[in-house]
Amino acid sequence: MQIIKSFFIAVSMYSKIPVPSFEWKEEDMRYIFCFFPWVGAVIGICIYFWNVVCDCCRIGILCRTTVDAAIPLFLTGGLHVDGFMDTMDALHSYSPKERKLEILKDSHIGAFAVIMLAVYGLVYFGAFSEVESREMLIITCSVFFLSRCLCGISAVSFPLAKKDGTLTLFADSSRKKIVKGSLYLQSAACIGFMIFWSPPAGLTIAVAAVAAFVYYFYSSKKEFGGITGDTAGYFILICEAFMIVAAAACEIWRLA
Repeated sequence: MQIIKSFFIAVSMYSKIPVPSFEWKEEDMRYIFCFFPWVGAVIGICIYFWNVVCDCCRIGILCRTTVDAAIPLFLTGGLHVDGFMDTMDALHSYSPKERKLEILKDSHIGAFAVIMLAVYGLVYFGAFSEVESREMLIITCSVFFLSRCLCGISAVSFPLAKKDGTLTLFADSSRKKIVKGSLYLQSAACIGFMIFWSPPAGLTIAVAAVAAFVYYFYSSKKEFGGITGDTAGYFILICEAFMIVAAAACEIWRLA
């Protein structure tokens, strides 16, 4: 029963997908991060079938890519985008760690948050528009699963910047050895799936994901003294951008 409740908590917390609601208890939060990647799986499946519809109905690339970019926002409610923007404001304040952590809590949006989100959107949009082949589309749809696997691993492995907050609550409540083992297996399965469809592209995208993961560890430790819920959202967007840009590069190389 705890595993089922952990699944519903993960889906309700990290997506807008309707699930049964109930009172959250600490023992029900032990395996939340095990199911976090499956929100990404739903995103990837929706994007894949949207592209199938586009091919059948001859929908143009502009409309196709716009909806590709919008689907994660619709399904998550922009939760991770909020963390990305807060983190960008904090990073560009060039303040001491304590002040940066205060900025993360600030509900106001700064100029750098808007600028960096616009830059991110352009890069994301441009890279996704290069993904055309069926094999590369399937691999690209998998990045939403892998990014959440790595985010879950970071949540139960990296140092935490604060002693309070939702991420701290979930991390402290987790059965960390079981959660990490589950997420490592899911990550390996996802990478294996990508390599199955295209060994060169799968390996390239996996390397990009690991690079984002390593960058996140060192940058969060340096800038904030650890990770928070906001930096977790920031990581998901950065990790997905790394992988989608890598997918675009592989697609261009393949077509050249």
